[in-house]
Parts: sequence; C-alpha cells; structure tokens
Amino acid sequence: MNAKRDADYRVQTVCLIILATVATGTAMHWLRAVMIPFVLAVFTALGCSALTDALMQRLRWPRALALAGTLSAGLLAFAALGAIISASISQMIAKAATYKDQVAVLVEDFYAALPQELRRLAPAQGFDFFSEIPMNTVGELLASTTTAVIDVLSEAFLVLVFAAYLLIGGAQQGTLKSKVWTDIELQVKRYLLAKFLISAAVGALVGVILLVLGVDLAIVFGLLTFLLNFIPNVGPVIATLLPLPVVVVSPELSGTQAVLAMVLPTFAHMVIGHILEPKIFGDSLDLHPVVVLLTLILWGVIWGLMGMFLATPITAVLKILFEKFESTRPLAHLLAGRIHALRPRVPVEMPPAIPSS
Repeated sequence: MNAKRDADYRVQTVCLIILATVATGTAMHWLRAVMIPFVLAVFTALGCSALTDALMQRLRWPRALALAGTLSAGLLAFAALGAIISASISQMIAKAATYKDQVAVLVEDFYAALPQELRRLAPAQGFDFFSEIPMNTVGELLASTTTAVIDVLSEAFLVLVFAAYLLIGGAQQGTLKSKVWTDIELQVKRYLLAKFLISAAVGALVGVILLVLGVDLAIVFGLLTFLLNFIPNVGPVIATLLPLPVVVVSPELSGTQAVLAMVLPTFAHMVIGHILEPKIFGDSLDLHPVVVLLTLILWGVIWGLMGMFLATPITAVLKILFEKFESTRPLAHLLAGRIHALRPRVPVEMPPAIPSS
C-alpha cells in the first residue's frame, strides 16, 4: 500500500513540475519586454560588481568611489557603443552606391560565366535586378536600420539604469548574505567576468584583423563577434560568415585580403574557443552539447534572438546554483551530461573473511 502511495506521489510531483514549467515559460514569454532588460541588468550588475570588488581590493578605493568608477566605466562603454554604431551607419550610407555598383558587376560576371544553354533560359535582365533598385529604397532601408539601432541603444540604456540600481542596492546589503550565497555569487561573477573578457578579446582581435585588412565596418563586425561569442558553437560560425557579403562587394580588396578576412577570424575563434576558453572556465561551463542546443531552442522560443544570447549564461548560472545544494545536485549532473552520476550506487557485499587457521 505504501509503495503504491509513493508511486502516485511521484507521478503527481512530476506532473506538477511539468505544469509549473509550462506556466513559467508562458509567463516569461508574455513578460519578455520586462524580463529581458531585467535579466540583462542582473548579469551586467554581477559583472560590474566584480570590477567594483577589484577596485576596492587591489586599488584600496572606498566602496562609494569604486561604485562611482564602475558606473562611469559603464557610461563610457555605452557612449563608445553609440559612437561606433553611428559611425558605421554613416559609412554604410556613404558607400551604398559603391556596394550597389559592385553587386551589379558581380552579377554580370556570374552571368558571363554561365554556359550558353543556361543563358538562353535565364536572360541577363533577370539577373540584373540589383541595378533596378532605386537609391531611395536603399535610403529607406538604412533609415529603418537606424531606427532599429536607436531602439537597441534605448534598451541598452534601460539595462544600464536597472544595473545601476542593482549595484547600489547590492552595495547597501553586502554584509547580509549567507556563506552559501556568497560562494555562489563569487563563482557566478568569475564566470561572467571571464566570459566577458574572452568575448571582448576575440571581438577586438577580429575587429583589428579586419581593420588591418581594409574591410569596411570592421569595428561593427568586431562588436558583433563579441556579442555572438555568447552563443556557443553557432555564434562563432555566424560571426565568421557575417563579413562575407561586405568582403565580396568591396572592390578595393584583393583576393588574398578576401581569403585572409575569412581564414584569420576562423583561426582566432578556434584558438580562443577550443584551447583558451576551456582552460579558463574548467568545470564551470561543463555543459553537454545536447543541453546547450536544447537551451538555445528553448530560450529562443521564449525570448527570441535575445533568449539565444542569454541561453548559455543562464544555464551556466543555474548549473552553478544546482551544484551548491545536495537536493539539486543531480540536475547539475544532468546539465553536464554525467548520466552515470545519477544512477544509485548499489552497495557491494564483501565476502565473509576466512578465519585463519
């Protein structure tokens, strides 16, 4: 009777967990306009608090001065981001006609290289559709892009304001935390700071490589590489392919420069992503590839593209939390793909000792 009651209790618990998970996912999708800036602000505040702690411990700054320095650094980063995006949009507007002409030349060369039979089936006018695009359409596209960029900057400023409030509030109650939560927060800060620095390093390296090779919008591609590095496996591939259209339509680039613009960023991603990053993170990012893929899909469904950016940091933070408590440690093993650790250990009975004669 007790066994049947325990089985019914487990079934009810699993059903309640499934229903709670679905309800939570639905609520987070419905509240995504508020939840996404808040989660970004939490991550930003945790990363910035690591900078505040470093200023206090290494430079012996007072807490108020360290907090002011951290907020000033955040504002400077925001201003630099706005300046980079504004300069890139101006560069796109200035070279829109050049890109259009180069695309038309590439289309003509492609049509000339086709066999005679395919030329009869596909007239040149059908391929030369880029030349029919009026410049006012390009201007409208750039205007819509500018509007989207302004929306992104407004969202980033909102995140910065939220993060400032979280930093100030965390500084006021820094001594009221338990030891377990202090350890969790310290490990999360180290992970976020290391991930930020690695992403910034690969973004800066890719930006410098493209800038030296003379690729247009090199700083923008470096910034996008920094952001896409938060998406494992898929992000670096997308970041490597993003400059390809600009490289193709840039007439001033030689064939060697075009090849190096694709090969060198790929090499940088491979060295940093497969050699440097595992050594720095160790077990803190010990996530199974299937788990990473499933979380990308899940958070992409809930929060869209921004959810894919946040999927791996959220999962890594959850794994750190699960590992600190005995009741949730099996979930941490599941996220790491250590299925063998979930199996109950059967005690091995030792044979009775043979008495010595």
